[in-house]
Amino acid sequence: MIVGWKDARKLFGIAIVACCAVFVCALFLNYNADIITVKDAITSPQGMVMYDAQVACGKVVAIVSGGCLAVTSVILLLFYIKNYIDTHGKELGILKALGYSRIQVAKHFWVFGCSVFIGCILGFLGAFLYLPTFYEVQNAEKLLPDITPQFHLWTVICLIVVPTLCFMGLFVFYAFLKLKKQPLHLLKEYQTIKRSTRHKNAGDMPYLQELKRNTLQSRKILVFFIAFSAFCFSAMTQMSMSMKTLASESFAWMMISIGLILAFITLFLSLTSVIYANTKTVAMMKVFGYSRREYSRAILSCYRPISYIGFLIGTVYQYILLKVMVTFVFADLEGMPDYHFDGKACIISLVVFLVTYELIMYCYARKIHKLSVKSIMLES
Repeated sequence: MIVGWKDARKLFGIAIVACCAVFVCALFLNYNADIITVKDAITSPQGMVMYDAQVACGKVVAIVSGGCLAVTSVILLLFYIKNYIDTHGKELGILKALGYSRIQVAKHFWVFGCSVFIGCILGFLGAFLYLPTFYEVQNAEKLLPDITPQFHLWTVICLIVVPTLCFMGLFVFYAFLKLKKQPLHLLKEYQTIKRSTRHKNAGDMPYLQELKRNTLQSRKILVFFIAFSAFCFSAMTQMSMSMKTLASESFAWMMISIGLILAFITLFLSLTSVIYANTKTVAMMKVFGYSRREYSRAILSCYRPISYIGFLIGTVYQYILLKVMVTFVFADLEGMPDYHFDGKACIISLVVFLVTYELIMYCYARKIHKLSVKSIMLES
């Protein structure tokens, strides 16, 4: 087998992202499916307004949250497949040299989809166990008849079977495209490097400044992950503070839990990949006498502005989303408070983010410093 279970087990981050996506979608899609059954029993105009608002809310949350997390899962897995091909080029090159076709090699990459399958199952089971509590909170409004959770087979197909098959097919196709390289290039672990023509005087840059720029340009997808982790932290923490007023405390805890899980998982995966990609650079800098502060700042500090941008985008995103929900989805619902930007929540979230982010960066800087030059050279 080209890709073994040992390789697939490393993709726990993707399984967690898929779990969160299915958990949110399963809750609201299942609730929407059950609330339809009581539509005819609603007699009051206010009840119908509440019914329309709940259905619209479920669709918006499922599409926005599920779609965002699905795209993140795709990007994460494509990154891992590319990284796997780059680091296992010799083995793949030998297979192609022996006469195996691209499709014969690529078809084994379906194993990467197992992480999605596991995440989808865990998310669905978690949502199904949480449904009674979720329905109890929703029934507390008393504007709609009490609803009890029912099992719907189509949710299993839509949230487990279809995503797993689509992801597996996508990974095989992507691996097929990436394996277009000649066997000799794979054996030499050859990688095409796109050179930018915008920096004509790059050779005149100080080494540390050039290293910062090259670190960002060589791993652009990691820039997305760093920004996304800050985005999740910002959006979910601020949104959860508002949810205590607009929805319920249990809903707020659900939002902040998912947000923190996604934020820390993506940040952990990103920084681990950054360190792995720059181990040889760190070894050479140690040999030439650079201090821990210098090589840590050159490799890690370049991502700091990216994280701030991600936090800003998350702040804007959560404000727009909640404003749209209150202004349009729940506009006709009596007693719904108006929503304004919560400056206090933003400041609290920003302070916690800065402290947490800098602490994580400090820990990873220490991890870089502990890298042994001898072990790095032996791995090369």
